[in-house]
Amino acid sequence: MATLSLAVILAENARRRPEKTALIEGERRLTFAEVWRQALAQAGALAGLGVAPGDRVALMAPNTAEFPLAYYAVAAAGGVVVPVHLLLSPPEVEHVLRDSGATLLLVHPAQAQTGRAAAEATGVRVVTLGEEFDKLAANADPLPSYVTRAADDPAVVFYTSGTTGVPKGAVLSHFNLVMNATVNAFDANDIRPDDIALGALPLFHAFGQTVSMNSTWRAGATLVLLPRFDAARAIELMVAEKVNTFHGVPTMFVSLAAAAADAPALPELRVCISGGASLPVAVLERFEAAFGARIHEGYGLSETSPTATVNQPWFGTKAGTIGHPLWGVDVEIARAETEGRIELLPPGELGEVVIRGHNVFSGYLGRPEATAEAVVDGWFRTGDLGTKDEEGFLRIVDRKKDVIIRGGYNVYPREVEEVLMRHPDIAQVAVIGLPDELHGEEVCAVVVPAPGASVDAAALTEWSKEHLGRHKYPRRVEFTDALPLGPSMKVLKRELRTRYAG
Repeated sequence: MATLSLAVILAENARRRPEKTALIEGERRLTFAEVWRQALAQAGALAGLGVAPGDRVALMAPNTAEFPLAYYAVAAAGGVVVPVHLLLSPPEVEHVLRDSGATLLLVHPAQAQTGRAAAEATGVRVVTLGEEFDKLAANADPLPSYVTRAADDPAVVFYTSGTTGVPKGAVLSHFNLVMNATVNAFDANDIRPDDIALGALPLFHAFGQTVSMNSTWRAGATLVLLPRFDAARAIELMVAEKVNTFHGVPTMFVSLAAAAADAPALPELRVCISGGASLPVAVLERFEAAFGARIHEGYGLSETSPTATVNQPWFGTKAGTIGHPLWGVDVEIARAETEGRIELLPPGELGEVVIRGHNVFSGYLGRPEATAEAVVDGWFRTGDLGTKDEEGFLRIVDRKKDVIIRGGYNVYPREVEEVLMRHPDIAQVAVIGLPDELHGEEVCAVVVPAPGASVDAAALTEWSKEHLGRHKYPRRVEFTDALPLGPSMKVLKRELRTRYAG
């Protein structure tokens, strides 16, 4: 039986590059040897608390050094990490603890109030990261090495911010996560040991965890943590720490491009990766002009470890696309309306994006029906609509459930957003469908105006008419100071639909 542990990513670095700086957070600087030594001490403490191989341990912490230490400690002890989104309310945290069957919650002092309330309600033991956990680790016998796990054993359970119903736990194996980190580092991107990456994406989310933390360390590179993203602070930190690698979601690239004008100095970025949501081409162009660095846009989901495709130097890049599949992964377009089987479509046709490969999860925890619905004929159905061109470049057109049907015509919000983002007075925009008696649904643009811009709804609609088909331009325009973002920094369109449906 093949064995594999996610903990090996850190263990190997401690063996190969013990003195190399692994982690920077504020004044803290830890080498790979120090991080691994602390993780093994914490793993000893977990064993002392009764955590057995296969037990699920919830982890609730921001992007501070405590997160990677505890994460690798749980992996080394043979446990399963259940990362908890930091924006959840106590009842939502309760759901994660109950549904995952977690036996322990490790919580950062900043989240202790919410975490403790949820743990008490579910009868789950709670330990505070920092002083309490450090004391337990100091008094425990450190594990000599990581516990043996089968390659297909669960390593992490991600709770997907379910657009429908309650969040489900996506179970990812050691094999899933080690392969995704490896292929991200060495095949999809050219990550080098002397690289320095900014960890600004939340580590409790699949993108931050695999791409920022695990892939960076898989390559033996240095990770600089930024606990709370602020564009001006991020630029300052990247310059100070000589960061050359940035991973972000579109909202981060928007604010970095805007903050660049007032920054006294800009970092020299070699690798920039965008994911988590579609990146408007106008934003890509603005950022690349400001920083002189190319963005490689990718795509993935919690259920796919997460990376499935990315614009890769190997295949060349194409703005507005999500590139090609990762090494060892197939991504195709299937007929969206066909249930129960996968019917692949030829290049150029619009359909549902389907994925197979080493990155596809084991299933939803305790939900065999949902798993059977999601994985059909060995392919994972993403619920996203897209196309694949003759050169193999993939594009995401929209979420199946975000498509607006106006007067019988399909309108893809992403397409309308791309056009509106080119308007000089618009900083950000989200396009949603709202109920309409005459047309079934009406196209509504929710706009964050550019700083200092005075923009008029009627004028914007007139401008859109010149750039969009008659069924596509927004008849309704609403203004807001900020778009609601979920824990993974995606725009919450369902919240906007609720807000403006009245």
